[in-house]
Amino acid sequence: MHWAYEIAKRIILTDPDLETYTIASGISPSGTVHLGNFREVATTHFVAKALESMGKNVRFIFSWDDFDRLRKIPSNIDAGFSEHIGKPYSEVPNPFGQGTWASHFEKEFETSLEAFNIRPEFIFQHREYSSGRYLPSIERALKKRKEIYDILMEFKTNEPSGEEREAFYPATVYCKSCGKDDIHIESFSEEDLILTYHCNCGVKETEKLDSVLLKLNWKVDWAMRWAVERVKFEPGGRDHSSENGSYTVSKVIADKIFDYKAPLYTAYEFISQKGSHKKMSSSSGEVLKTEDLLDVYPPEVVLFLFARHRPEAAFHIGLDDDVIKNHTEFERVLTAYQDGSLNDPIMKQVMDLTASDVMLPNVSFNQIAGLLPLLSFRTDLLAFILNNQGITFQPEELEDISARVKHWIRQWNPEKELRANGEKQVDYFLSLPEHVKEQVQQFRFSIVAGADPMLSVYEICRQEDKKKMKTEQKALFQSIYMLILGQKSGPKLPLLLSAVGKDRFLALLAF
Repeated sequence: MHWAYEIAKRIILTDPDLETYTIASGISPSGTVHLGNFREVATTHFVAKALESMGKNVRFIFSWDDFDRLRKIPSNIDAGFSEHIGKPYSEVPNPFGQGTWASHFEKEFETSLEAFNIRPEFIFQHREYSSGRYLPSIERALKKRKEIYDILMEFKTNEPSGEEREAFYPATVYCKSCGKDDIHIESFSEEDLILTYHCNCGVKETEKLDSVLLKLNWKVDWAMRWAVERVKFEPGGRDHSSENGSYTVSKVIADKIFDYKAPLYTAYEFISQKGSHKKMSSSSGEVLKTEDLLDVYPPEVVLFLFARHRPEAAFHIGLDDDVIKNHTEFERVLTAYQDGSLNDPIMKQVMDLTASDVMLPNVSFNQIAGLLPLLSFRTDLLAFILNNQGITFQPEELEDISARVKHWIRQWNPEKELRANGEKQVDYFLSLPEHVKEQVQQFRFSIVAGADPMLSVYEICRQEDKKKMKTEQKALFQSIYMLILGQKSGPKLPLLLSAVGKDRFLALLAF
């Protein structure tokens, strides 16, 4: 059984009679949202689809932690924004134009999710805190602050301190004057619900709790939101999943402070870019975005890549030849899924989750990637060649795949911007065994006579010893591609002949 269905079954077994199952994910808009963050959303999305397939009502919420503080300026943003460190993301100006820091990065990610038809209910924490919705939970946390301190200390190696316990508050306050969280809480009156605090900017305030710009600290905040939203499942990154990690601590806080059983949880591993072992981080500014993948893959292939890996399995994303491999694998599996020959039950569920209503294109990414560069990326010439070969396609389909091929080659693999050889490869031809030279010339004569290029290779290499025949076919194909393109493989020979032109094709084989 696919992992998303396993999780869905466990959720139902834990709470079999719920009318609606709330499942959650969320992140801070600290910078450009990257593929590691997308894994959390995709994980929840797949579980939601699995639950729905079992006939359950699902509420999929996504919390933007935009009331969190700005901690670091990403490398792609003006360092001058460091003056805003300590303010909530919802109050920091947008580095790229109108609006706020939070709204910019939130909108960027939300737009990318639309391409995948992932449409959670977005919850903005700065609005929730400002609305007073969390006020009863905040009051409870402040009244039980010493109990929270004791819970936190259970997971730390240093000894608890009576003085520290007395001064502990599980919350951050934002100054109404400077906007930052450089604040010390002096006292809290449980009877009157009055908080006294002072800021390093010089401001001192004594206010009713409902007037204070206050946010609960992370592990308390997480537990509180589970209780408020009645969350039954939420994944979390490896950094939250250790023995003393955020989930373990928040689980205890949810139970002992907010009287709520923590949701079912699954840890997910980080994703790295191929060639780099660094964890992706929005705050670093050096990330791969979902848009980077959507520029080279349709949405269903991106979802396929994520769904086929268990959340706890790390994997890397490559934008080299892996793109060809992934497109080819998806096309193979989709073909089998649609014609009923896909026998792997887990892979069937992967396709149910990612491509149940996707139509396989008549032209493949690999096919176009081998031809389009030879045509200076002219899709009109490509369409003409495909039509001449009797290959049917939808014009929009061809445009979409061609755009992805062009972006993939020019942005990530410029060395693949193929050209037919400018002159005959005499030295290479002379290095070939004599029988291969003869086969090349036989092949050329067959093309002059109008024969099919593929059938010609098979006919020239035909013999009783099948193993030897396949070896010779491979050698002749490689020799032809080297003499035409300067590499050992390429598009199918009839398409290559059309793309290069018969006269030039024959000239490059004339020795």
